[in-house]
Amino acid sequence: MIYNGGCYCGEVRYQLDLSSPDEARTSVCHCKNCKKLFGSAFGITAKVPRKAFTFTSGKPKIHESDNGPGIMLHREFCETCGSGILEYGANAGDNTYIMYGTLDDPEALPPKGEFFCKSRSTWMPEIPGVFHKQEIKE
Repeated sequence: MIYNGGCYCGEVRYQLDLSSPDEARTSVCHCKNCKKLFGSAFGITAKVPRKAFTFTSGKPKIHESDNGPGIMLHREFCETCGSGILEYGANAGDNTYIMYGTLDDPEALPPKGEFFCKSRSTWMPEIPGVFHKQEIKE
């Protein structure tokens, strides 16, 4: 199955080639770093095999930062409009995390869970019917 996406201005475009939607794990993250990056009460990404992702136009800019105990996190974004496209780190293995809102049809890959629920904003309800983890690893 082919899923397309891109940045706000359209300069950076990509394609996902998944054998099934089950190859993606979309999740909501309530950690402090995601809140800062997304400028919101949470971040939402779809974890996909790196080999399934291909840029089809444009070239993103890469930002690297320490995401905690010496773990470098790489984030790729459109240099023109600033839209985040994806992120990956040493712990991602052969996967990458696509910024959910950049998918042309995000509803095709709905959330399967929430991470860092201990940091969820008090006004935000729990998403029903998905897994809930207080931290990344429980």
